[in-house]
Amino acid sequence: MRMARKVGIASTCLFLAVCSTVIYSSTALRNRITAMEAEVAASAKAIPLAEADLPAPVQQYFAFTFPQGLPRNIAWVEVEMAGDFRRPLTERFEPTTARQVADARTPNFAFSADTPILGPLWAVAYDTFIAGKMEMKAKLLSTVTVVDEKGSPKLDQISLRRWLLESPAYPMALLPGGAVRWETVDDNHARAVVEAYGQTASLIATFRKDGSLERFDAEEDGDLTTPYHGSGEHTWRGDYRLVDGVMIPMQFVLARAAGGEILPFWSGRIRQITMRRAE
Repeated sequence: MRMARKVGIASTCLFLAVCSTVIYSSTALRNRITAMEAEVAASAKAIPLAEADLPAPVQQYFAFTFPQGLPRNIAWVEVEMAGDFRRPLTERFEPTTARQVADARTPNFAFSADTPILGPLWAVAYDTFIAGKMEMKAKLLSTVTVVDEKGSPKLDQISLRRWLLESPAYPMALLPGGAVRWETVDDNHARAVVEAYGQTASLIATFRKDGSLERFDAEEDGDLTTPYHGSGEHTWRGDYRLVDGVMIPMQFVLARAAGGEILPFWSGRIRQITMRRAE
C-alpha cells in the first residue's frame, strides 16, 4: 500500500514537472515569436512609389488591386490564417492556424503556426526572414525541437522568394519603388524579380482576365527531398475581397512543384488581415 502511494506521488510530481516545463517553454516560445514580429514591424517603412514602365498585365493588376488609388503609407500587415497543412515528406493534412507579420515594401516577415501532430500532441513552428537572414524552427509541445534551420545563402534566397510568393496578401510589395521589378513575358504573364540583401529571386505571375493575380510559379523545380517546404514553388490565389481599399485574395494554396506536378502543402483562407500604416 505504501509502495503504491509512493508511486502515485512520484507519478504526480513527474506529471506536474512535465506540465511546468511545457508551460514555461510555451511561454518562452510565444515571447520569442512576438519579439520577431515586433522586429519586423519596427523596421517597416512606407517606401515612396516610383515611376516605372510596367508590363500591360501588371498595369491591369494594379488597377484591379487598388480601385481607390495607390496606397501611400501602408508599412506592414498582420495576417491571420486557417486551413490544412501537410508536413514535409508526408501526405496527411492537419488543421492548422497561422499568423504572419510581413513588411509591405521590404522583404522581412515573421510567420508562425500551430498544428496537431498525433492525438493530443501539437507542434508550434515559426519561420522568419529578417534583415536578409532566415530562421526556421518547430517544437513539439512547444518544448522538443524537431526542426532547426539557420540561414545560409540557399535558405536565405528561398525565404526571399517566399516573401515574394506570399505578396498577393500584401500587394503593396509589388509596386514600383520597392524591392520588386517587373519584366514582360506576354499578355497574361509577367516576371516579378525581387532583389534585397545581395540576393535575387523571381516568379512568373499569371493574371486573370479581370486583372487579378491567379498564381505565382517558380521557373525551376523544387527539391522535394528537403525536411522543409521553404517557400514552395507555386501559389494560387482566389476570392478577392476589398480590405481597407485594397483587393486581397482571401483563399490560397501553397505548393511544392517538380516534374510537372503541383503538390499542395498549405491551403486555407485568410481570416483577418490588418494593414498598419507608418507614423
